[in-house]
Amino acid sequence: MNTKSANQLLTEVIQGNGRITVLTGAGISAESGIPTFRGPEGFWTIGSKDYHPQDMATFSMFCRNPEAVWEWYLYRMGLCKKARPNVGHRALASMESHLQNQFTLITQNVDNLHILAGNSLARTLQIHGNIFQVRCASACTDEIFSLPEGVSPKAKGSALTDAEHRSLKCANCGSWLRPHVLWFDEAYNERHYHFYSALETAKRTRLLITVGTAGATTLPNQIVSLVLSNGDLMFDINVADNPFAGLAMQSDQGIFIRRTSSEALVALLHTIASVKSNL
Repeated sequence: MNTKSANQLLTEVIQGNGRITVLTGAGISAESGIPTFRGPEGFWTIGSKDYHPQDMATFSMFCRNPEAVWEWYLYRMGLCKKARPNVGHRALASMESHLQNQFTLITQNVDNLHILAGNSLARTLQIHGNIFQVRCASACTDEIFSLPEGVSPKAKGSALTDAEHRSLKCANCGSWLRPHVLWFDEAYNERHYHFYSALETAKRTRLLITVGTAGATTLPNQIVSLVLSNGDLMFDINVADNPFAGLAMQSDQGIFIRRTSSEALVALLHTIASVKSNL
């Protein structure tokens, strides 16, 4: 663990014009009231059987039962639509405003709250997609579209209407549209999930701040590994022990900040604003 304080290290990075990358996970959105993916709200009943998120969020399930998968996602979309960016989200938008091209945001969250808070699409890599977007399930085109008009979030247990059924078909080939999200049985790629862009960002990062994520998927782990192997700095922000906190504590280049996302990010924002005002 680094003997300098987070504020000291952050100040040095900014003054040295180093790049700062923030990697966010479900923890930051939990403060906006979005239930965790694997919590009770993630389960779904089809007939007499309960399915886990790991079953529902797969291309395999979509191929077998696209209507059920869409009903589940439209329900989850409703949970996301009701949520609003919290203090932590807004702090990250302000960080980008102060740091400009020194800043990149990488998020595992598909809830769109970072964009609503004010982070720019140009500096935000949504590596798991966005629940409010769709694309052709048959990949007749790589284009990503907004959710079609007439398709809206649904109450739990509500079936697709005939009109929604028609709207969720690709205008080019007639196949189903699918949620633009990375499913458990799929791999990262650059076109849809910014795989190489995220790794290139990690290589150029002087300070990585992980927020509310334990790195349950491969790309976040690769990002952390790249930063630490390059001898660069890492802050892990989380309310609980997790694998990334362990890596930060074991590294001479890391600090574990055991605070809520909002509290920690606001504190770091104050340092950034102060340093930038004096440059």
